[in-house]
Amino acid sequence: MTDTIDYYGPDAATFGDRMAAAREAADMTQAQLARRLGVKKSTIASWEEDLAEPRANRLQMLAGMLNVSIMWLITGEGQGMDMAGEEDDFNRDMAALLGELRELRTQLQGASGRVAKLEKAVRRKMEVEA
Repeated sequence: MTDTIDYYGPDAATFGDRMAAAREAADMTQAQLARRLGVKKSTIASWEEDLAEPRANRLQMLAGMLNVSIMWLITGEGQGMDMAGEEDDFNRDMAALLGELRELRTQLQGASGRVAKLEKAVRRKMEVEA
């Protein structure tokens, strides 16, 4: 019998479970993560097996490299792997909106220049006619 367990959830997962899942989601091996963090592969294995825990400075680096929050690694609450996709979508949406705003600003600056030229031409005509 196979029960589906949400091992990312705060009730079922351990620190090591969340760390391993986030590492795999980041497409890194234990050796690659160890090299990036400046620790031994056996240290990463110990953390993932819940035999040891990283110190605060390594925990901060680890969270950054795995693109999750420190709180999520420790408790399972906060910004974890399931939020990464939503954040990427949000960032893409914001980038698209910024692009539109830049384009609109450029159009408005061009229109403003044309308005100024027309206004100047009208004033000249009025002065000549007067």
